[in-house]
Amino acid sequence: MKERFETFTLLLSKINRSIRKIKTEEMNEFNLKSNHVSCLFYLFKMGKLTATDLCELCQEDKATTSRLLEHLESNNYVTCDSSQKKRYNSYFVLTEKGVKLGKFISDKINKILDEASIGLTEENRKIMYDSLTLISNNLDKICGNY
Repeated sequence: MKERFETFTLLLSKINRSIRKIKTEEMNEFNLKSNHVSCLFYLFKMGKLTATDLCELCQEDKATTSRLLEHLESNNYVTCDSSQKKRYNSYFVLTEKGVKLGKFISDKINKILDEASIGLTEENRKIMYDSLTLISNNLDKICGNY
């Protein structure tokens, strides 16, 4: 049997690679990259967000988020209420084209999560997410010590 560290890191890496691959393949059709998925998903889900909000939700830095939003805006997926002095604090919303893609992404995410969860009971799923949340929070605390 593999050691805990090897199993833990290997499984997380494989899951992450699979998610990136799915995102990349799904976004090729739209000339977008995998990290556009989170921006579009959260804007679809929440309606309007600032770049600051998106940095937090997507776990991206300010520069990356700005580039993502610039690309989405130039391709007519999002628009910005730039009446604010600092555009970074302005709200971004999906255009009609963005809403259609946001719905496609949201539906695809739900389908993939359902398929990836085949064989898990609701109880197992809750335990898994609770455990992953606990591990993530603990690792955040550990990282704060470095």
